[in-house]
Amino acid sequence: MSKEFDPFVAEWFSFVKNPNFNLVEKCLKFSQLLEYPDLDVEKYIKKINRIGVSLKESINDVKNPAYLISMLNKHLFENLGFSGNDTDYFNPKHNFLNEVVDKKTGLPITLSILYAEVAKFVGLDLKVVGFFSHVLVKYNEEVILDPFYDGMLLDIDDLQDMLDLKFDGELEFRPEFLDEISTEQILVRMARNLKNSYAQSFDYDKALRCVDMVLTIEPESPSDIRDKGILEGQMLNSDAALRYLNKYLEINPNAEDVDFILELVRSIKAKD
Repeated sequence: MSKEFDPFVAEWFSFVKNPNFNLVEKCLKFSQLLEYPDLDVEKYIKKINRIGVSLKESINDVKNPAYLISMLNKHLFENLGFSGNDTDYFNPKHNFLNEVVDKKTGLPITLSILYAEVAKFVGLDLKVVGFFSHVLVKYNEEVILDPFYDGMLLDIDDLQDMLDLKFDGELEFRPEFLDEISTEQILVRMARNLKNSYAQSFDYDKALRCVDMVLTIEPESPSDIRDKGILEGQMLNSDAALRYLNKYLEINPNAEDVDFILELVRSIKAKD
C-alpha cells in the first residue's frame, strides 16, 4: 500500500489522536477540513456553551435525572426548535456539527453529539450509543433516548422494531447493541456517512478524503480499503485502484462481493 505523505491526512490524524481536544472540538475540526476551511471553531464552541448555560439557568436545584432529561428535551426541542431531518435525511451538510447548530436540524449522530454535550451542563453524563443505522444516547441501561425524535424514551420493543425495519426480523436485540462508542468510532461513522453522500453525488474527491480519514483510524478496515479502490478507479487512478482492490481481495477472500471486485479489477487492467 502507498506510504505517500498526505498533509491533510496527517493533520486529521494528529487532531483525532490529541487527548487535549474533546468530541465537539474534533467534530468541528472535521467540518473545517472537509467543507468549511474558514470555520471559526471557537465561535461554535461558544454557541454550544450558551445553549448549555441557558439550560442550566432555566432549571431549579432538583437533581432527579428524569426531571433533568425532561428539561433538556424541552429546552432543545421545544424552546430552541432542534429536530431530526426526515425530509432531507441524506443531505451531507447534516453531518457537520456547525450546520446543525445553525440550522437546528440534523442526523441522529450529530443531534446525539449535541444532546450529550448540552446535558453535561446540568450534570447528566449521557453516552452516545452506536445502534444499527441510528445513533442513540443512554443515561443507563434502562434509559435510552432518541435525540432525532425529540429525546423520545425507547424501550426494548422500540429497539427491536428498529432492528426489524433494517434486518427484516432476522436480528434479535442484544444488550451489547447499546454499548457506548468511542470518540474515534463516532468520527469514523460520520466520515462513512459522508463518504456515501459524496459518492452518490459523484463528488469522488471528497469521498476519497472521507475514506482516507477512516483509514487513518482503522487502517485495516476491509470495506474502506475496498471503497478506496473503487473511488480511485472512478478518479482514473488505476495503479492506486488496483493496489487497494487487490489488498481487499487478499484480506477478505470470501467476501460476498468478490466476483464484482474481480470483474472491476479486470476492467481497470483492460483500460490500461
